[in-house]
Formats: sequence, C-alpha cells, structure tokens
Amino acid sequence: MPFFAYKGRNAKGELMQGVLEGADSGAVADQLFGNGVTPLEISPTSRAVTSSGEEESWLDRMFEKKVTSMDVQLFSRQLYTLLKSGVPIMRGLAGLQESAISKSFGKVIKDLRESLDSGRELSAAMRRHPDVFSNFYLSMVRVGEMTGRLEDVFLRLFDHLEFDRDMRERVKTATRYPMFVMIAMLLAMIVVNIFVIPQFVKVFESFNSQLPLMTRILIASSNFMVRFWPALLGFSVVAFFGWRSYINSTEGRMWWDRVRLRIPIAGKIILKGTMARFARSFALSMKSGVPMVQALTVVSQTVDNAYLSSRVEQMRDGVERGESILRTAVAAGVFTPIVLQMVAVGEETGSLDDLMDEIGQMYEREVDYELKTLSAQIEPIMIVFLGAMVLVLALGIFLPIWDLGKAALHK
Repeated sequence: MPFFAYKGRNAKGELMQGVLEGADSGAVADQLFGNGVTPLEISPTSRAVTSSGEEESWLDRMFEKKVTSMDVQLFSRQLYTLLKSGVPIMRGLAGLQESAISKSFGKVIKDLRESLDSGRELSAAMRRHPDVFSNFYLSMVRVGEMTGRLEDVFLRLFDHLEFDRDMRERVKTATRYPMFVMIAMLLAMIVVNIFVIPQFVKVFESFNSQLPLMTRILIASSNFMVRFWPALLGFSVVAFFGWRSYINSTEGRMWWDRVRLRIPIAGKIILKGTMARFARSFALSMKSGVPMVQALTVVSQTVDNAYLSSRVEQMRDGVERGESILRTAVAAGVFTPIVLQMVAVGEETGSLDDLMDEIGQMYEREVDYELKTLSAQIEPIMIVFLGAMVLVLALGIFLPIWDLGKAALHK
C-alpha cells in the first residue's frame, strides 16, 4: 500500500505530523480520526520522513548508521522491563523512540507505533523491517502474542541475542590475528615477486652460467606476475564476484556450508557454535510454549548454515511423521553420542527444554575452549608455512650467489 505524509492537530491542539500507510487518503484520514487527530493535510509520499516531519535527502539516508544487533538487544530488554512494569505498549514505544540513540532505530520504533495505531499486531509491524528483526525474532514475538507472555519472550530474546553476539565476537577476535598474519604473508610474496626478484635477475644474468632449478622457477613466476599483473588482477576480481554469486545461490551455499564444517580446526568451531545456537533456540521456543514441530521450523531459520538447517528440517519432517526426537536426531548425523544420550533422557522425563538448554551450555563451553586454544593450534601451521616460504626464497636467491662464491674461491 502507498504511504501518505500527514499534518494534523490532536485534542490538545498540538501539531502532529508523520507518515501512514493506507489504501488512499480517505483511509489515512479515518486512521487519524480514530486516533484523535484532526487531519489538516494529507499528501502521497515515497520518501523517508524524519521524526521532525522533514523529508530526508538521499545523502542523509546513504550515510545514516544502520541498525545493529546491539540496538535490537537493548530494545528487547527495555521492552521487557516496560511491559513487566505494566506500562502500555504504545506509551513504552513512545518513550523508547524519544530516548533512542540511533536515529535509524528511532525511525523503526516510530513505524512500529504507527502500525500499531493502524490496527496491526506487533509481530506484523516488525515484519515490515526484515533487515532489523530476524525470522526467529518475529516468530517468537508472534508466540508471545498468542500465549499472552510477551514480556517473558522479550527477556528470553534478550538473553538469546546476547549469547549469539558474544559467540560471534569471540570467533572474530580469535581469528583476527591468524587472518592478519596470512594477509601479511601474501602481501610479502607479492612484493618479493614484483620488486625484489627482478633486481636479483640483473645480477644473475651477469653470471653467464646455468642457474639452479629453484632460481629459474622464482624468476619465471616473477616475470609472469610482472608481465601479466593486469590480467591476474582482473581474474581475481572476476573470481571473487563469481565465487560470491555461487555461494549466494541455493546449491552453492549448501555445498560451501557443508565444506566449511570439514575445514581443519575451524570446522569443528563452526559446528559447535552453530549447534549451541540451535540448542539454545530450541530450548527457548519450547519454554515459550511453541509446539515441537513449529519449534523445529522456527529454529531452522536461526541456524546460519544451510547444511545444518536442512538437517534440522529433516528432524522436523521425522517428528511430523510421528518419530521420536531421539530417532530424528540420530538420523540427522550431526550430534555427538553424549548429546543424543541427553536428548533420550529429556524425552523420557519430559524435560527436553531444560536438557536442550544444558546442551547449549555444553557446546558453548566447548567453543570457548576451542577459541582459547585456537591461536596455539594455528601457530604451528603458520610457522611451517612461513618457514617453507623463507626456505624457497633462500634457496632460489642465495644459492646462485653461494655457487658463485665457491667458484671464485676455487679459482
């Protein structure tokens, strides 16, 4: 439906302005009258409007800071506190909009208020912002609306988002140093091939003798890089965007996500971190009163790995056919025997949600240990790779000079 910018006055005579969505200007006028606002001006608009009613320029929207996961996390906690204290949701959203530090998130809250004013449910209003609220977040809010436990759902969403953000930050912190070292080594190889080896070639040409095999290989690779660097650069750009396009496709993402789990050292961290999010999300869904089949459907959307998501959907299909959660977990082939044993106990005792929470904590502790020892596991590999590169350069560059020195001594 189109958007309309409006100006009007409320019962106190205060000027009100903003943007509403409606079938036509008459529908927007009806919404305003229903909210106690007398419209003065209603006009179609397709541009964003600031909280002061002024239209934003494209330059302002381009440099505007995007909504972060921290904004959504704090919003969940604040909304839980307000609802728990008995504050009406419209008053709570109005207060959150006024105190919002992020302008972009303030606009999101403003749109939520306007959507609620027009008769939408909160989950439907949030669904208008898919880049801010994930499918899992929307599903949980919908469950909270259906069960009347919206404040509890927001508290659990806050805990879930905090856990997820902490997990991602620790992975980034642990991989920052190895990535920096690898990039530095790659740049060093490029500099050596383009600037260093060509200078040694001039010296080697004056020897008038057969150069060692390693030296000839280094010279050939350097000449190739110096001569064809535009083609290599173009090929790298094309390969990068081609790779991005492939892994963004359904088939490519499925293949890459499956391969990622088999990468030495990093694969097991990705698997355990993803399974920790799965267990925490599953426990949260069940504690919120979501039926198991629907919970598995919702949780499959939180697993940021297409292959593992397909395994979760396979579990859901098995449960729909009447199979036990244990049998479907065994068939998925991604859980360890200890986890399967805990699932069996939880299913027998009817406390599967609590045990899934324990499974999430167990995976979280394992990920924490793996991240703490990640540098120690990667350092030997980097040292071997760096030593091999230095050895190749030493043999290729200094061996001819060594042979020339020996020949001069014999003379």
